[in-house]
Amino acid sequence: LRLDHWFKRHFPTVGFGRLQKLLRTGQVRVDGRRAKAGLRLATGQAVRVPPLETRPDDATPRPPRPARVLSDKDAEFARSLVIFRDDDVLAINKPAGLAVQGGTGTVRHIDGMMDALKFDAAERPRLVHRLDRDTSGVMLLARNRKAAAALGRSFQGRDARKIYWALVMGVPRPERGKVNLAIGKAPGRMGERVSPDAEDAKPAVTLYRVMERSATRLSWVAFWPQTGRTHQIRVHAAAMGHPVLGDGKYGGSEAFLPTDEVAKQLHLHAREIRLPHPARHGFIHVVADLPPHMRDTWAMFDFSPDTDEDPFEEIE
Repeated sequence: LRLDHWFKRHFPTVGFGRLQKLLRTGQVRVDGRRAKAGLRLATGQAVRVPPLETRPDDATPRPPRPARVLSDKDAEFARSLVIFRDDDVLAINKPAGLAVQGGTGTVRHIDGMMDALKFDAAERPRLVHRLDRDTSGVMLLARNRKAAAALGRSFQGRDARKIYWALVMGVPRPERGKVNLAIGKAPGRMGERVSPDAEDAKPAVTLYRVMERSATRLSWVAFWPQTGRTHQIRVHAAAMGHPVLGDGKYGGSEAFLPTDEVAKQLHLHAREIRLPHPARHGFIHVVADLPPHMRDTWAMFDFSPDTDEDPFEEIE
């Protein structure tokens, strides 16, 4: 259970903003250490909670927001995204441009469509990892609490193998290698972004391999992030001097081709996930087809996206 969800269950009058302040100032600790709202708690961990005096705004809880009614069209759309399903796990191919969770001004998102993905289960599916709004591809959803805990452990450790496909500007040299560059969140003029210069930069490692290239103009690269930092692939690609095509946030104007024939969208796709099954022996291996804008660009440069080649087979 996430720490913020634990607080919501045990201290319902403590709003998210107030909890963030308690965490930021170190008043809430887990096993004696500072923690973040998204930390997943395990059985036996100790949560230190400071004395919580009643404040005027605590005395009268806010009325719950009315639940958003899912339209038949959105329900059908959500079910059309499913590419794998068993009793414990769902996998969807998330479209580019669709947010995983809601936020300011975001009404349509994956989390808001979960009721359509219950199928024959008693519970709503649970998110166990996330993709950027503009990144497409494989996302796994847990169909019960036990599966969510097991999948969460796989993603936090090194058990989950996630392969991304991207088109990047230019051709990385050498054509296969490793980027080992710590990154962290830092404020910026255009909102929060991730940077190697952040004060709280944490280790981040990404393996890469060039699959095909179009002269020196751009190349199709497979990425295998060994760590799971926010925007990791995008930041590491830009740090190599080869930003992901369409990534103006980290590549600026250098991330676009001087033609209107190529979509201006981000060309980054979570191609496949392989990890231990959360409830039985064996593995789950799910592969997601490219989104339309990337498929069109692949065709324009005569790349072959139907390959079954494992770009990192030699380091299994």
